[in-house]
Amino acid sequence: MLKKVLACAVIAALSACSDMPVNKSEKEVITKNETTQQLTYPETKKGAVVDIYFDEKVADPYRWLEDDMSDETAQWVETQNNTTFSYLDTIPYRDTLKASLEKLMNYEKVTAPFTEGKYTYFYKNDGLQNQYVLFRKLGDGEAEVFLDPNTFSDDGTTSMSGLTFSEDGSLAAYQISEGGSDWRKIIIINTETKQPVEENLVDVKFSGISWLANEGFYYSSYDKPKGSELSAKTDQHKVYFHKLGTAQSSDELVYGGTDGEKHRYVGASVTRDNRYLLISASVSTSGNKLFIKDLSKPDSQLTTILEHTESDTYLLDNDDSKLFLVTNLNAPNKKVVTVDASNPTPDHWQDLIAETDNVLSMSKGGDYFFAKYMVDAISKVQQFDKSGELVREISLPGVGTARGFSGKKQSDTLYYSFANYTTPGNTYAFNVKTGKSDVYRKSGAQFDSEQYTSEQVFYSSKDGTKVPMIISYKKDTKLDGKNPTILYGYGGFNASMTPGFSSTIAAWLEQGGVYAVANIRGGGEYGKAWHDAGTQLKKQNVFDDFIAAAEYLNEKKYTSSDYLAVRGGSNGGLLVGAVMTQRPELFKVALPAVGVLDMLRYHTFTAGAGWAYDYGTSEQSKEMFDYLKAYSPVHNVKQGVEYPATLITTGDHDDRVVPAHSYKFAAELQTKGAGVNPYLIRIETNAGHGAGTPTSKIIDQYADIYGFTLHNMGIKSL
Repeated sequence: MLKKVLACAVIAALSACSDMPVNKSEKEVITKNETTQQLTYPETKKGAVVDIYFDEKVADPYRWLEDDMSDETAQWVETQNNTTFSYLDTIPYRDTLKASLEKLMNYEKVTAPFTEGKYTYFYKNDGLQNQYVLFRKLGDGEAEVFLDPNTFSDDGTTSMSGLTFSEDGSLAAYQISEGGSDWRKIIIINTETKQPVEENLVDVKFSGISWLANEGFYYSSYDKPKGSELSAKTDQHKVYFHKLGTAQSSDELVYGGTDGEKHRYVGASVTRDNRYLLISASVSTSGNKLFIKDLSKPDSQLTTILEHTESDTYLLDNDDSKLFLVTNLNAPNKKVVTVDASNPTPDHWQDLIAETDNVLSMSKGGDYFFAKYMVDAISKVQQFDKSGELVREISLPGVGTARGFSGKKQSDTLYYSFANYTTPGNTYAFNVKTGKSDVYRKSGAQFDSEQYTSEQVFYSSKDGTKVPMIISYKKDTKLDGKNPTILYGYGGFNASMTPGFSSTIAAWLEQGGVYAVANIRGGGEYGKAWHDAGTQLKKQNVFDDFIAAAEYLNEKKYTSSDYLAVRGGSNGGLLVGAVMTQRPELFKVALPAVGVLDMLRYHTFTAGAGWAYDYGTSEQSKEMFDYLKAYSPVHNVKQGVEYPATLITTGDHDDRVVPAHSYKFAAELQTKGAGVNPYLIRIETNAGHGAGTPTSKIIDQYADIYGFTLHNMGIKSL
């Protein structure tokens, strides 16, 4: 869970829901001069800060914007937002977009059920609620509200995550995030009364909650930095055990902070039989050490399974002392191995499910294992018994992404969802004995999939590497080079961009737009080798792959540079910043969201040092410094160059990728950029990196993003 903390929240935030119905043939296009306007930007003062890297001086004139909480920065944010919203207010169809977004998002959404104790639980959103509500029912009785995060704050900016139940279901612990912060509180309640049983735990970050029977639970956090700066560095993660009925100050430190080595991501999990504790410790976002402790033996010590961070390895399940591990150690696409807990090191491992040519992820339920493979980013699922014998390949409803196949050991019915870019996600009930799937709940999305198509293409990158891309659009779209197109990418942290339904993407398609997702290197679509090919001194491969995707879309006349927007968030924001500064003429619009944009200083903020596996750092070597400086978006805005129309988006309380990245990039573009294209920044207040963003804010954000994009492509009316 902790391995992709940079990636996961933004991917979720950029996959929200929306609607913009319009007949493409009725669009009116106006000329560039009519669309654009010369803007007067707020003046951003320049400081005299100069850093020296390997005897080279590098100016950092906007260093003062790193002080997230200063009055001066707050005034800059307010002035920039005033400029941005004054511009957005001139777009005549912005309210129409907002109304259409509301219409498409307004349908009931219900998750698959799960059982804890004597109750069955499920999440539901009536349509436009800011946060999902957790319901429960007893047997065939009426459902009742169990937890409603919409009541946690007046504006919906307090969200809930990480809910887990004690062994018998009588207790529950969940985390809340206020204003989108990665810092969380843990609230522990009695499930019968729904009332807290003790004081909240505070200052928790990047944590799971793993119960030990009903005694208490393990969780993770950092020492809270002194002061209130959002950007304060946090790089020594620790695992604690909280015993119920005791103060947080007396929680037992289980791992971290005692051996002199900094582990930036540490997590703990207890096996379902409460016999073993597993500890995973990482210095970066890839690779982990792994330890085990036998909780059935008093005063037992942690035993090392893996003492290095050269692989990603985790426990899938156990049967008594037999451990089932998922690993990419000497298996870049992952495999499942077994080993006895008494001798758990790799020299005793036995293959259970061998590595294949396709990347593997695993789940368990009904006393079976489910191997979920990516075949060119498309799902294939196989069911195995615990002896490693193939039970069946599961017949999926189509070509897309299947998620789920998880549940308790005694369950005969598991649930999974299936979707792609043009097919709303239905939920299916799967019988583990017969292999039969039945529709459990059909999506209520008001989207006519029959009018749209998705096709997968393979194109050549600069070095000849074949890269897949999925392109979605209306079936009657003419490939004449005039279709408004959004090209989306991520390209990092082993994160895979698999097809799924999003109402905001559906909205773009209904508008008559083309939506393309490139599965570029740096991601995990083809395993560890594909990821590593886009890291550190190979990071340019990621940008080359994305540029080649844009050139393919132009060459095949899906679009042209006058109608092409490029979008990505977090590491994907870096992607957008890099390609728009390297090839500004290739794109009409650039939409970097919560991006990592200052590559010389990213590792000095919050948990940024943990991203060094992908990026390297400017302090690492002269070669790495030169490489980072050559593509760092903040350092590659050139005087007098006309860049694409740019709308940078960030949150003023983002404590993962701090907003100073976006602030500095905006200041550089506004100061140096030429031409009439707007260079604007939209700063969401009381918001973080993206997770838990309320529906109301999502609607406003996408109305502005799509409005800005279409307006700068010359679309006059909808």
